[in-house]
Amino acid sequence: MTENKTENTMNRKAGEDTEDLAFLQTAVLEKLTESEKKPDDSFLAETTVLERLTSQQAKNNERLTETQVFERMTDDGQPKEEKKPQQEEKSTAAREVVLFFRDLAISLAAVLIVVNFIFRPIQVKGSSMYPTLSGGQFGVSNLIGYTTSGVKRFDIVIIYMDDKNEYLVKRCVGLPGETISYQEGILYVNGEPVEENFFDESYVSSFDVFMEDLDEITLGENEYFCLGDNRPHSTDSRYYGPFTDEQIISKGVFIFYPFSSFGVKSW
Repeated sequence: MTENKTENTMNRKAGEDTEDLAFLQTAVLEKLTESEKKPDDSFLAETTVLERLTSQQAKNNERLTETQVFERMTDDGQPKEEKKPQQEEKSTAAREVVLFFRDLAISLAAVLIVVNFIFRPIQVKGSSMYPTLSGGQFGVSNLIGYTTSGVKRFDIVIIYMDDKNEYLVKRCVGLPGETISYQEGILYVNGEPVEENFFDESYVSSFDVFMEDLDEITLGENEYFCLGDNRPHSTDSRYYGPFTDEQIISKGVFIFYPFSSFGVKSW
């Protein structure tokens, strides 16, 4: 009797343990099933981000497409014709040509303004102004100075000979209304001796007669008596007669080449 009772008790405990184990297995299976059915939160987050990025990219592409369409439309709503590479090259070349001629025109205008109103380029030819100026020298002459202050005694002037289409470089020794003469190589202005201190004395003394005598000559209201510094070898007012103010176009000389002669000779 006791043995039966004990056996019944053991069978009952074994049945209870089996039921507990079955319950535990069922719970584990349910958890596993739920984990399979329910996506992982991190996976959901990544999927959501990708979907949002894809959606934003699509919107950007849509906006870009709309912008491109808008840019390709003319003001009246008609589609523009796309420029071909060849057309763009032609447009660039044409623009460069236009810019070149624009710059050329500006440069020419600037040169014309300078040459006609400020400085006149000159090239010394011959030896009539030696040793003050020598043949082959390059420089500029002062247009503004002549226009504003006129010619003063002993200024170097640039004279244009219309009938010969030739330019002369000489020194003015006589002014309008004055009486000019030379006696024994000395300049007389209205009967009074005037020293010509611009000469190179060593060069002057190399000649027996540097300046021959010149009878008195009275200048008109717009006449100037001009001579070369190299008196024995100069064709000047002694040959051409007085020069008028219309023939004088500028005064003063600034030599910039050769560099050994660089500087102002008269201004």
